[in-house]
Amino acid sequence: MLSTVRSRTISPVTNDTAARPSLRDWFLTGMTDIRGTQVGPHGSESEKPASWWRVMCLTGVDYFSTLGYQPAIAALAAGLIAPFATIVLVLLTLCCALPVYRRVARESFKGSGSIAMLERTLPYWWGKLLVLALLGFAATDFMITMTLSAADASAHALENPLTPHWFSGTGWQIGVTLFLLALLAVVFLRGFREAIGIAVVLVAVYLALNAVVIVVAFLHIGAQPVVVHDWWSAMFRQNGNWAQIIGISLLVFPKLALGMSGFETGVAVMPQIKGGPHDTPKLPMGRIRGTKRLLGTAAAIMSAFLITSSITTTLLIPQKDFQAGGPANGRALAYLAHEYLGSAFGSFYDLSTILILWFAGASAMAGLLNLVPRYLPRYGMAPQWASAVRPLVVVFALIAFLITIVFRANVDAQGGAYATGVLVLMVSAAFAVTVSAFRHKQRKRIWAFGFVTVAFLYSTVVNVIERPDGVRIAALFILAILVISLVSRAKRSFELRASSVTFDPVAEAWLQEEADDESGVIRIVAHEPGPDTKDEYSGKSKSERYFSHIPQGARLLFIEVLPKPRTQEDSSDFVEQLVVRGIEKHGYRVLQLESISVPNAIAAVLLEIRDQTGIVPNVYFQWNEGNPISNMARFLLDGTGEIAPVTREVLREAEKNPKRRPIVHVS
Repeated sequence: MLSTVRSRTISPVTNDTAARPSLRDWFLTGMTDIRGTQVGPHGSESEKPASWWRVMCLTGVDYFSTLGYQPAIAALAAGLIAPFATIVLVLLTLCCALPVYRRVARESFKGSGSIAMLERTLPYWWGKLLVLALLGFAATDFMITMTLSAADASAHALENPLTPHWFSGTGWQIGVTLFLLALLAVVFLRGFREAIGIAVVLVAVYLALNAVVIVVAFLHIGAQPVVVHDWWSAMFRQNGNWAQIIGISLLVFPKLALGMSGFETGVAVMPQIKGGPHDTPKLPMGRIRGTKRLLGTAAAIMSAFLITSSITTTLLIPQKDFQAGGPANGRALAYLAHEYLGSAFGSFYDLSTILILWFAGASAMAGLLNLVPRYLPRYGMAPQWASAVRPLVVVFALIAFLITIVFRANVDAQGGAYATGVLVLMVSAAFAVTVSAFRHKQRKRIWAFGFVTVAFLYSTVVNVIERPDGVRIAALFILAILVISLVSRAKRSFELRASSVTFDPVAEAWLQEEADDESGVIRIVAHEPGPDTKDEYSGKSKSERYFSHIPQGARLLFIEVLPKPRTQEDSSDFVEQLVVRGIEKHGYRVLQLESISVPNAIAAVLLEIRDQTGIVPNVYFQWNEGNPISNMARFLLDGTGEIAPVTREVLREAEKNPKRRPIVHVS
C-alpha cells in the first residue's frame, strides 16, 4: 500500500568516522530543509528553554546597561530638570510601552514580535514588503545596539583613570570595539545557554554595584541638605514655573528614548522562555505568563534605577561635567563611584560597566537570531542556511565590524540611529495592538492604544527631525534587506516549495493501478483549469496524443493546479503543503490540487509519484502563448506564466540524476 506522505531524510550513519560531526555539521546546526525537517546529524541538537528570570537577564544586558549612559543623556537634554524628564520616561514606560508589549506577548508568542501582528493586516506582497521594512528598522535597532554598546564599553575602558595614557585615541577605541564584537560572536557560536549564563552573572553584579553607588550618593545628599535646596532654587531660576518644567520634560522625551530599548527584544526571545506543563503550540500560556513577568520585572527594576540615578547625578555632579569632554559625559554613575567610593571601587564599577555594555550586544544578537530565521527563509528571501544560528552569527558580526569602522566607534554618531530603530519598533507595536483591539471590538483599549501610538509617533518624528542620520542609516538597512531578499527570492524560485505532498484515497488508488500496469509507464497531462465540459478534456487528450505521439490505448492522468484562495495563502508565500485529490470528470481521471505556484507544485507531485510508485513519470505540456519575458514575470509574481520550462528547471534543480528525473514533454 502506498504511504500518503513520504519524507526525504538523511539516513543515520553508524560508523565511527561519520558519527563524529564535521566542522560543516557543527556550523550548520539547526538548519532545516524545505520540509521543515532538520538536515543531517547536526539537526538533532536544540537549545533548551530557560526560566523567565534568566532570559530577563539576557534581554536586560541591553536594557539595564543603559544606566551606563542614560543619566548623562538626561542631564544633557534637560539640565537641572533631568529627574522630572526621567519621571516622564518612566511613566511612558510603565503606562504605555509595558501594556503594549504585554499584549504583543499574548498575540505573538512565537518570537516574531509585533512584526508578525502587522504582517497579518496586509495580504499578498504588501504584507511581505511591510515586514521587510520593519525588519530593516529592527536590524538598525539591534545592530546599532551591538556596535554602540561595544563602542561605549571601549570608551569606559580607555577613560578609566588607571588606564595608561598611551592607551587612548580613536585608533585604540576602534580596535578594542572590534575585539569586543568578535568576542561576543564567539560566545554565540558556542550557543544560547552559554550567553544566558554569562548574562545572569553580569546583570546581578552590575545591578548590585549600581545600588551601592546610588545608596552612597543618597547618603551624601542626606548629609548635605543644602545640595537639594541649591538644586531646587537653580531649577526654578532657569525654568520659571511648574508648567514650563513639565512642558520641557515632555518635549525632551524623544532624546531619552534609549532608556526603553529592551521591550522588542523581550518578546523576540520568547521561544527561549520555559513554558508550563499545560502549554500547547497554539496557546502556550505558561510561556506567555513568563514573558509578562519578564517585561514587568525588568521595567520595574529599570524604572527605579532610572529615577534614583537621575536624582543623584543631577544633584551631585556639576552641569559642566556632563558636557562633551567632561569627566561625567556618558559615565555619570561611574563618576560618582570614583568620587565617593574611591578608585579601587570605581575601577571595579568601570569593569562591570564595560562587561555589561559589551554583552548588551548579546540581547540584540539574540533578537536578530530569533527574528530573521522566522521571516526571510519562510519567504524564500534568504538562503536555506539562514535558518541555522551560527552562519547568521558570522554574518551579523561582519556587519557590526563594518558599522564600527564606518562610524569610527563613535558613540554619539550612532545614537540617532539607535533611537530611531527603538522608536519605530515601538510605533509598530502600538499600532499592531491598536488594530488587534479594533478587531476584538474593545473600544476602551482602542482609544488607549491609539493614544500610545500617537505619543510614540510624535517622539519618532521629533527624533528624526533632530537627528536625521538615524533614519538615513535605517533606510540603508531597509534597502539592503529589500535588494538581498528579492534577489534571493528570484534565485530560489526554481526550488521545490512543498513541505509535504499528500494524496487522498482516490488519487492513491489510481497511482497504485498505474504502478501495477504492465506498460510500466505513468503518463500525466498538465491541464489548465477551464470550462468543465467533456469536449474540453477529450480535446486535450486527442491533442496530446497527436502532438506527443502517445499510443491511443495508453492511459492518461490529468493534473490540474488551482490557485489557492487569498484567505489561505498567496503567491507571495514560499512554502506550502500540497494535498492532491482524485476527481473523475466526464470519464477522465484528474489529479487536482491547490497551490501558490503552478510549476513548483507540479514538480513536487511528480517527484512524490516517482518515490511512491518507483516509476519515473512522463508529463506533457503545451507551450504558453505570449511574450516569454512577461510570462516569466508572471511566474515570479503570481506563480503562473512559463509553466513547462519552469517545471523542467525545478525538476533539474531537485534531481541531479537524469535517469531518476521525471520526463518533460512540450508540444
